Amino acid sequence: MRGLGLRVGAVLDRRLAAKAPAPLAVALSGGGDSLALLILTLDWAAQNGRAVQALVFDHGLHPDSAAWTRFAADAAQRLGAVAEILCWEGEKPTTGLPAAARAARHAALADAARETGAGVLLMGHTADDRLEAARMRAEGSSVPDPKPWAPSPAWPEGRGLFLLRPLLEVRRQALRDFLKSRGETWLEDPANDNPRFARARARAQVRQADDGAQPAPLAEPGPLAFHGWREAFGVLETQGAFERAALAAACLCVAGTARPPAAERLDRLMALTGRGDDFTATLAGARVQRRAGRLTVTREMGRLRTPAQPLDPSRPLVWDGRFELNVADEGMTVRALGGIASRLPKAQRLALGQVPAAARPSLPALVDADGNASCPILADGTKGVAASSLVMARFAAACGQIAAETA
Repeated sequence: MRGLGLRVGAVLDRRLAAKAPAPLAVALSGGGDSLALLILTLDWAAQNGRAVQALVFDHGLHPDSAAWTRFAADAAQRLGAVAEILCWEGEKPTTGLPAAARAARHAALADAARETGAGVLLMGHTADDRLEAARMRAEGSSVPDPKPWAPSPAWPEGRGLFLLRPLLEVRRQALRDFLKSRGETWLEDPANDNPRFARARARAQVRQADDGAQPAPLAEPGPLAFHGWREAFGVLETQGAFERAALAAACLCVAGTARPPAAERLDRLMALTGRGDDFTATLAGARVQRRAGRLTVTREMGRLRTPAQPLDPSRPLVWDGRFELNVADEGMTVRALGGIASRLPKAQRLALGQVPAAARPSLPALVDADGNASCPILADGTKGVAASSLVMARFAAACGQIAAETA
């Protein structure tokens, strides 16, 4: 089984900064795929002096889920990782449960990984997952292949966090053979065999037809054209040519949401950009305008539904998915600037003129207990407040500009 360690180690060498001080986070369910990933990650980390944190998520959807979670956490600690148990609290939806559970898991894992200081979360998707996804697409599903390296889909919980899937060219049986050679046991989730779920049906088909075949080699797209894009005050703009995926990413990041634009609406917008005329359009919470060859993407104010929120000095707040705010004192709330711009300090009112008019109402405004207003990203900022836009960093990640962990 040394060959498996070398194959996976080569992926980790390429994607991870060997001597970075941050811990590595591993999503662990206790199943064979994630348990094998944890062991292989621990082997690599031991050679490079990296700490490993195993994050175990309990959906609470099965009577035995607490026992499964305990099994996984105990296994992680026995193997030498620090284990943390995360639970999905509250009521569960009656429809769309698999998607809701997946979103809750990604959000909880992202929050926990960031709390530990990790910038990379490793996940145990395998070549079998790719084969199953192909089967599902053949039956009409739109499920994509898991990507070897991608920004976390949870937002804003996953800001600055990347997912690494180093097992995508390894078959599931090879991982189980590896675990047996190490004397390990693992869990089998009965949901994996429940024909109610499309994934389980695809898994059964792959298992029945299995001839040891590998899926097609991983084809990783290169980074999107990026150099022509600029950001200021949460606004993205470009005067150069751009790709369809870059426009989708720009709308997503400027809108601060977690849901990308619908394909059909994106296609219509791309057709509009190809005509060469000036226009104004909206897409997925973003306002897209072209004037004199310059394309500007701003937040669509009419879709901004973020209410006024109190700021807590003990933790940062991500407002409208676009700006991270840290305050030193209590008593401040944040809201949209629209309607109270005249209450800003004079220097900030003058600086507001540098912001595209369409973007001004959707900037964050802080209001103190006396009703005084300020905008922390304008001139002179706001005393006792650290504010930063998340838009450009997220856009760079979405465009594939970050291909590996940084030290």
